[in-house]
Amino acid sequence: MGVAVSSWPLASAVAKRGQLGVVSGTALDTVLVRKLQLGDIGGHLREALAAFPFREMADRIKARYLVEGGKSPSEPFKAKPILSIRPTRPLLELIVVASFVEVYLAKRGHTGPVGINLLEKIQIPTVPLLFGAMLAKVDYVLMGAGIPRAIPAALDELAALNPVELKLDVAGAEPGEEFATRFEPREFMGSAQRDLPRPDFLAIVSSSTLASTLARKCSGKVNGIVVEGKTAGGHNAPPRGQMVLTDSGEPVYGPRDDADLAQIRELGLPFWLAGSFGNGQKLREAIQSGANGIQVGTAFAFCDESGMDAAIKRRTIQQSIEHRCRIFTDPLASPTGFSFKVLDVGGTLSDDEVYQERTRICDLGYLRELYRKADGSVGYRCAGEPVEDYVAKGGDIANTVGRKCLCNALTATVGMGQMRQGQAEPAIVTSGDDVLNIAQFLRPGADSYTANEVIDCLMQGLED
Repeated sequence: MGVAVSSWPLASAVAKRGQLGVVSGTALDTVLVRKLQLGDIGGHLREALAAFPFREMADRIKARYLVEGGKSPSEPFKAKPILSIRPTRPLLELIVVASFVEVYLAKRGHTGPVGINLLEKIQIPTVPLLFGAMLAKVDYVLMGAGIPRAIPAALDELAALNPVELKLDVAGAEPGEEFATRFEPREFMGSAQRDLPRPDFLAIVSSSTLASTLARKCSGKVNGIVVEGKTAGGHNAPPRGQMVLTDSGEPVYGPRDDADLAQIRELGLPFWLAGSFGNGQKLREAIQSGANGIQVGTAFAFCDESGMDAAIKRRTIQQSIEHRCRIFTDPLASPTGFSFKVLDVGGTLSDDEVYQERTRICDLGYLRELYRKADGSVGYRCAGEPVEDYVAKGGDIANTVGRKCLCNALTATVGMGQMRQGQAEPAIVTSGDDVLNIAQFLRPGADSYTANEVIDCLMQGLED
């Protein structure tokens, strides 16, 4: 669900019902510093910072970023360090603390399970994010958008407070050449030497082949599989075989792109189904197919507790009532090269005029591609940055066509868009195809719904 849509209030609401509440781990360092600059409404962040086990780290972040009463709406957010292959100590501390804060708040006041979802495509902050979440006793780690083969072993090492080295994908790397980022958990633990509880790892996959590869070839234990279909929101795996587009420019998926559930069952691991499973009948069908349950994103993305901008939620719910929702599976929008589901919402980057008027800039950098420079060092480029900059770094100009800055846009979707010359960054709304059906969760006469109402509706399928 992008950046901070599935934030701690939503994950907490779901976990309180005994279901697995999941927080998004994407851009959590940016989320924390911007919420602090908005004044930490309700004081929740300060409570979590006070609970962080190494108080001096938390105090440094609060002193640097907290704005009492909140910044002026027209004032830009203060920048934070950008990711690099050798992150600075202040940035590492920020990532660790931000992850702890989000998970701590999601787990506060109940005993329900809480997980954190990361993208394999965003590699540099992965290990410190995992460490911060484990300090807060996260129960599950979920990861997709790639092949997260190294993550189970990384969890094992972090639980024992051992150093973790994570290999990085670098375009243009020569045969036998490897690049990695390294994290030393004991450098952050001070005199404390306790081991950390190891969370279960759930791999998010789109095919039975990938599920089998992860289950059998990971160096650590995979505890379960989430099988995500092509109608799920966010990044979608590309179709198998040669890319073919419809007349409207969307990728064509076929039977080969459907996961073989018989092969999934043979792995002997718990599994969940995702992608247009947001109703009680689909939950019942999933259980009957041998699944342990379903993963639901879209239905919760537009509920009261989600972090999405309230005006966007209201407009989308009204569009669902009127059967006017339109989803475009955009093969170009994401700098990662994966297709990306975009909901048609006026005034956002789904509007080509809004996209064309935006000045290209890459100042958050989560989706930057690492590439090998001529001297053997690592450079950073993004197909969504200014075209001349991307080409000067050896990028193919064809890769820039239609690319959108998802980092800034998804941050704007949750009301934390950067201000530039008095204008906020435009948002982009990602959603699964099930957005057509979210009006089913409305009570008569209501124009919004809660996470509890979603869960009630889903569970009714089992009772029926």
